[in-house]
Amino acid sequence: MSLYRLARPFLFSLDEENAHQLALYTAGVAGLFSAPVPRAPVRAMGIEFPNPIGLAAGLDKDAAHIDALAALGFGFIEVGTVTPRPQPGNARPRLFRIEEKQAIINRFGFNNVGLDAFIANVQRARWKGVLGINIGKNADTPAERAIDDYELGLKQVYPHAAYITINISSPNTKGLRTLQEAEHLEALLKRLTALREPLADRYGRRVPLVVKVAPDLGADEIRSIADAVRRYGIEGLIATNTSLSRQGVEGLRHASEAGGLSGAPIREMATRVLREFGRALKGETTLIGAGGVMSGADAAEKFRAGASLVQLYTGLIYRGPDLVSECASAFRAK
Repeated sequence: MSLYRLARPFLFSLDEENAHQLALYTAGVAGLFSAPVPRAPVRAMGIEFPNPIGLAAGLDKDAAHIDALAALGFGFIEVGTVTPRPQPGNARPRLFRIEEKQAIINRFGFNNVGLDAFIANVQRARWKGVLGINIGKNADTPAERAIDDYELGLKQVYPHAAYITINISSPNTKGLRTLQEAEHLEALLKRLTALREPLADRYGRRVPLVVKVAPDLGADEIRSIADAVRRYGIEGLIATNTSLSRQGVEGLRHASEAGGLSGAPIREMATRVLREFGRALKGETTLIGAGGVMSGADAAEKFRAGASLVQLYTGLIYRGPDLVSECASAFRAK
């Protein structure tokens, strides 16, 4: 029995957010006792990844635990979402486990320490692996000024990131998902890709941009987003974020809580969206599969659907660090 399986009953006896923090602080110790992660090199977005299994944004919002999380063997780590100014996020409680379905609902609302403290945390980290930084807008920034927040985030994190994710799909910041709509996405990507050119000249490297989308997208929305991603040369797309759907958890305790649903119940939905983006983009953009990866078989399903890389979050909470090795092994066996 793994160390995590022994520790999980204690963690799950705690308030969800307290357990979340404790797991972050003890991740380095857990890494000492987890299964070794096999090498499974992948080149994507012009970056060499030691393996294709990454940590999704949202677990380490403040980039305060990079070294500890790196001990779990991830091929890449994504931190954030970070906003220009610090903000507390939504009121607690804001994180809810639905254990019988291996699911979580969260409505954190981009709680984070803000760009200055976040970047200081990144600079303190000793780990020099592939670090993605996820940027968003402050909750009180008016919709007509949202792009200003993303521009500031891009400027500030650019020299510290291997790639930068533009989060336009969290359901927990009012109006954020409207940025996925054609007119708004066009304006956002036009501004950010234009800004990237002087940044690339200044720092001597072109940092890939990635767009993170929701699983609650229809076919027309997927085509529209894919067209914009292709037109502006966006290097990557993460499919997907959490869902507003409650399919698969109806009637269960906490199912009616507001927020984004993650974990096993959204696996098929997220994989469908991933597959449809694969068809629309035809290999022109790196796809990163996320949403409901609870086993090596689930990771293999994402790879078959077109993902070059896979990210974990909720699966890590339910399965523990050995899931990283299991998913990397599934990639090697594909």
